[in-house]
Amino acid sequence: MEIELASSYGFCFGVKRAIRIAEEHPNSKTYGPLIHNKDEIYRLKAGYNIGLAEQLSDIAPQESVVIRTHGIPKHELESLKKQDNIIIDATCPYVTTPQQIVQKMSLEGYDIVIFGDISHPEIKGVMSYGVDSSRVFVVSNEQEASLLHLRSKIAVVAQTTRKPEDFTKVVNSLMFTCKEVRVFNTICNATFENQDAAASLAQRADVMIVIGGKHSSNTKQLHSICKSYCEDSYLIENSSELNGKWFNNKKLCGISAGASTPDWVVHEVIDAIKKITIN
Repeated sequence: MEIELASSYGFCFGVKRAIRIAEEHPNSKTYGPLIHNKDEIYRLKAGYNIGLAEQLSDIAPQESVVIRTHGIPKHELESLKKQDNIIIDATCPYVTTPQQIVQKMSLEGYDIVIFGDISHPEIKGVMSYGVDSSRVFVVSNEQEASLLHLRSKIAVVAQTTRKPEDFTKVVNSLMFTCKEVRVFNTICNATFENQDAAASLAQRADVMIVIGGKHSSNTKQLHSICKSYCEDSYLIENSSELNGKWFNNKKLCGISAGASTPDWVVHEVIDAIKKITIN
């Protein structure tokens, strides 16, 4: 069986940057998981003593705190400043951009519509930059967008890992209900590239393996895209989740990985597949 990697996969710019920042600050804590990959978080803990604080109360005054790639709500950042924490900001610049847009446009009197997952930490952070929380709305599809009661002026941003075609549908639905719609395409370029490469490979593959965190939005999107072209597409976090039956009578195994998946995990999976298919 042949194994082929997607032409674009794995770590994006923001994740590479965050890991480098964390490695440069050993013995610190991250507020929330730095990235959505538990294997990489364990590596940082073992090699650099990077701890994990799940909530503000886990962070003592004056401790060094690395802000995760997805960012944190504005009021939580202010709380850390008040207790004199040493703040090391590893928020991805692609996430900082919608935060700034939401703050600016809401100050100018625009209702804010955010296309994304309201439970995702990135979206929780972006929402917090609206000056009036009652005028900030999060939608997951165009149907939800069409039901909103909005004022005449709105600004629209998207979660960085969303599908562009789905964002277009949301924007189109809002165009019919509001007089002024300001659209800011805040989807990350790396997301485009990984998704396009995965789709191209999935159309040729007999089986697709997508590697990444089960809670990672961009990894789940990759899996969904692959599944639409290749029915035998599987999402795993590491090589321990592989099932030998997936590869029976298959000629081409395609591999893609989410933006928070390190190369060493990808190559462990490839080595494990080779052993499974040889035996």
